[in-house]
Amino acid sequence: MQFRPVIAATMLVLWAQAPALYAQTAAETPIAEPIDSGAYLAARVAGTDNDFREAAYWFTRALLAAPGDLSLMEGTVLAQAGAGNFDAAIAVATKLKATGMKSPSAEIVLIADEAKRGDFAALQVKPELARTGASLLDGLINAWAELGKGQMSDALDAFDALGKTDGLNGFAMFHKALALASAGDFEGAEAIMTGDAAGAIASLRRGTMARIQILSQLERNPEAIALLDQAFAGDTDPAITSLRARLEAGEPVPFDIVRNPADGVAEVFFSLALALNGEADDAFTLQYTRAALYLRPDHSEAILLTGALLENLKQYDLATEIYSTMPPADGGFFAAEIGRARALQGAGQLDAALEVLKTQAAANPEQTPIRLALADMLRGEERWAEAATAYDAVLANVPQPVPAGYWSVYYSRAIALERQKLWEPAEADFRKALELAPDQPQVLNYLGYSYLERGENYDEALSMIERAVAQRPESGYIIDSLAWGYFLAGRYTDAVVPMEKASLLEPVDATVTDHLGDVYWAVGRKLEAKFQWRRALSFDPEDELATRIRRKLEIGLDAVLAEEGAKPLTDVKNGN
Repeated sequence: MQFRPVIAATMLVLWAQAPALYAQTAAETPIAEPIDSGAYLAARVAGTDNDFREAAYWFTRALLAAPGDLSLMEGTVLAQAGAGNFDAAIAVATKLKATGMKSPSAEIVLIADEAKRGDFAALQVKPELARTGASLLDGLINAWAELGKGQMSDALDAFDALGKTDGLNGFAMFHKALALASAGDFEGAEAIMTGDAAGAIASLRRGTMARIQILSQLERNPEAIALLDQAFAGDTDPAITSLRARLEAGEPVPFDIVRNPADGVAEVFFSLALALNGEADDAFTLQYTRAALYLRPDHSEAILLTGALLENLKQYDLATEIYSTMPPADGGFFAAEIGRARALQGAGQLDAALEVLKTQAAANPEQTPIRLALADMLRGEERWAEAATAYDAVLANVPQPVPAGYWSVYYSRAIALERQKLWEPAEADFRKALELAPDQPQVLNYLGYSYLERGENYDEALSMIERAVAQRPESGYIIDSLAWGYFLAGRYTDAVVPMEKASLLEPVDATVTDHLGDVYWAVGRKLEAKFQWRRALSFDPEDELATRIRRKLEIGLDAVLAEEGAKPLTDVKNGN
């Protein structure tokens, strides 16, 4: 619908050209004024679905009809920021704040705006007027605002004061180190980074890169190389390779993690997003990564995290767009391309997703992560032959001796081969995976279950599955394998309890439920068996399984086994 951008553009023009008029309108218009109920309901539905772009359109349309409605303003801010339309979000947030309403989401947007404009006086948080209600965010912003005003001593005091709060010291000291480094005090920054004061955040990728740059500025390139090799061992990222070459040549690598106070504010948002990731709602965390990228569009890690959050929220088009902003020369480019392919796949554009990975794999054959992502995507789509060939390419350049981490590649290729009924090479790959990771429960379970299904190596198979269960006692699929092993050996009574547990852990899995029906039938609980088979049919089993289940419901398991020429069930009254 081509008129949607026009509405958004119109609102931006009105707010930009007539702020006094809109401030007056917001103040004088009752909050309960009539609204476009259709647009409002559409906005709420889109917001509930985390469809930020659609929500932004409908909230904007509703707000045009009721420009003084505070709830519509706040909804518009959230939707526009989530969609990455920060200029539109800033315009609405400015009007919302003028009404006197307290909105943490609007404050996040306005903080980013003030930092980008260099208005550090406005940015500063007054002690009696907490902006967002989050003491860590307000405290860090306040410290960077002091630095932006040229008050280094006050900034350092602010970081130190924040660090005295329980649980906040790591964040405060890490940002203090960045502030010192941005001002050229690399000795002071390294003193903080060397100890434990900066906390776990300093050991993450971005903190490690910051310290490498600090060491280089201190003319301590050998130490920087040692840290690089320790943190990024085996990394084939061209940016890491290039960085190492520069350090080896004795080149002083510039400190660009935080170049100025505005970058510092961007780093605050990113640091908090890292802390929130996986702990808070993804849509909430997204506010912080979007603010970081508004201030620093080249923040590669914020690009990757934003893309991942949008994928989690099933906003695949937005995720594809943000991944596409990663510069090709950036160290995060290949990770972004993998993310872009994932997002395209999520959006139902499989051919485009595969083309992204195939293009990058052909152009960069040394990039194992790209080749592995291609193989994994093909396997996930059950394109077994293509997947096996792709795994061949991954393993063609495997280092010697083979690192333990490669177990998963052999395991994945084994599955692709086994699904093609190429058992001998599949078995060899399963064995190689166990050689590299002897107690890996996934491999133990898959190989053990395969042996059971093939009627081979029963004792070893059951031992493998028992070892897997010991490590994953709450995995329904592994417990199902154990119970099924008992069933195939005629130990029907032994199979009942673990199979019931597997069914409780995987309550809507067709195969597990079907197995439970078979176990019940074997111990004489035939009505319960039929009930479970009917349940299994309701879980949309594959066609072959569904056909077999229906046949069991018609004539019973014993008759089906006879039709298949399989071994009949052992009479439980006669023991095993």
